[in-house]
Amino acid sequence: MSDYLHQKGGLLLSTLTESARSSSVEIDGLRRSFGERAVLDGISLRIGRGELFGLLGPSGSGKTTLIKLVTGIDRADAGEVRLLGEKMPKLAMLQRFGYMAQSDALYNELTARENLLFFASLYRLSGRKRQERIEAVMALVDLTPHLNKPVAAYSGGMKRRLSLAISLLHEPELLILDEPTVGIDPALRQSIWKELAALRDGGTTIILTTHVMDEADKCDRIALLRDGRLTAVGSPDALKAESGTQTIEDAFIALGGGAQR
Repeated sequence: MSDYLHQKGGLLLSTLTESARSSSVEIDGLRRSFGERAVLDGISLRIGRGELFGLLGPSGSGKTTLIKLVTGIDRADAGEVRLLGEKMPKLAMLQRFGYMAQSDALYNELTARENLLFFASLYRLSGRKRQERIEAVMALVDLTPHLNKPVAAYSGGMKRRLSLAISLLHEPELLILDEPTVGIDPALRQSIWKELAALRDGGTTIILTTHVMDEADKCDRIALLRDGRLTAVGSPDALKAESGTQTIEDAFIALGGGAQR
């Protein structure tokens, strides 16, 4: 059986014929329900190495649940996920991908430096390399002056930036970010996107969820989710062309991702 998504009107939305060697992430037939509610219903995707891939959908569409299944935090009722060729969940894979959750997983009683040192130990960073990486990621998110401040004293936006810094600490092959720029001011958001593009250009695979349309437009490809199903997958330009629209927001609505009226 060939792997593909086909949307009404004969639109071929995504072919899934890449070999495992060219894919960082392989998702096949994922299903997840909570009680009677199907949160994800047969999700299949291939995400290429060095690709910046966005998951776009309204609240409750299944984006965060999909991310939790991909990272191994949750288990699917059916289907399979492979990261970098390895079947998930697998503990050893924590060394190879970085993850930024939608809710910040930080120790508020510790300083930012102490949080970074803790996560650096999990990633087996030490010595000069550890210090270099701490300095680099804190500079990236513009938190260097606050390195020794308790996280409890951080604003919500600062906590998001520290979480992003932690996900980048070990220079992972694969970066998985759940709403990474929520609460971050526009100037810093632009700087972070510039760095994400540089990481992608250097070969890092990046998967992120977003509800910000201009961010979706910066991805190589995006998947549109609604009610636990993919309604379209493709490059922003391709989706706009297929839907006959000028913006990602209009394409999203035209391809079945928008709110029901």
